[in-house]
Amino acid sequence: MLFVFLSICCSVIVSILLKLAKRYHVDVYQAITWNYSMAVLLTWFFFKPQLSIIQNGPVYNYVALGILFPAIFVIMANSVRKAGIVRTDVAQRLSLFIPILAAFVLFGEATGTIKAIGIILAFIAIICSIPWQKSAGNKVEKGSWIYLLIVFLGFGVIDVLLKQLTKVNNVPFTTAIFVIFIIAFILTLAGLIYQVSAKKMKFSLPHILIGWVLGIANFGNILFYLKAHQALANSPSAVFSSVNIGVIVVGTLVGIFVFKEKLSLLNKIGIAIAVLAIIIIYFPQTLGFLHL
Repeated sequence: MLFVFLSICCSVIVSILLKLAKRYHVDVYQAITWNYSMAVLLTWFFFKPQLSIIQNGPVYNYVALGILFPAIFVIMANSVRKAGIVRTDVAQRLSLFIPILAAFVLFGEATGTIKAIGIILAFIAIICSIPWQKSAGNKVEKGSWIYLLIVFLGFGVIDVLLKQLTKVNNVPFTTAIFVIFIIAFILTLAGLIYQVSAKKMKFSLPHILIGWVLGIANFGNILFYLKAHQALANSPSAVFSSVNIGVIVVGTLVGIFVFKEKLSLLNKIGIAIAVLAIIIIYFPQTLGFLHL
């Protein structure tokens, strides 16, 4: 439970930093670029990754994640602009369907009544937690559905690929994420250099500093997420669901108390259902009632 909780906290911190970046006019692309440089340094400092054995692992997985990590940030930003915040939020949250399906189809997780009830409640909580009352004012551009589809597929596939990393025995996952962070940093840095050379933006120390802070939280998010999957190796759906709806609960509480956001009655019901879903999904796994 500790790793799940820490992953949730780090994920919410990432969201808060991105929200503050937008509020204070920090260039998000620059912040994302420098975030990966910090993640690379932290992985190297704490885990001393063994690059000599990297070819023994699923290289396709590393390349895919190295591309998907920064790409999904950019696509999500475009989705918000073209399809609106609410629709993008819906696509991101409902992407939980993909790793849940993979948990049973690809990873062979056992099904059970309690688990099924918890997962159903998780999806109900997700639907209820969406700020539907704001959707009327969203301007939707033609063809925006493609961005929503990519957001849905992208977040879902990332979860599945991260789970696969924990199943590779001959390459430590810390070595794997080091390579992934390097790929992501090289790609985003190349894009940044191009934009600077084209005079579309310029390097700025505040953007770099925000990026480094973001990198610390992002590093913790992925590290603890993978450790949670290792701790509950036979029940990936518990990790997928608990982290997803846990982020909704904690993120909502931060929104209320820090950013003074308002909740509708439906949102409040959704948060209550989310807490119940976490209890139903997670705690039976830790007590050994996997097949109930």
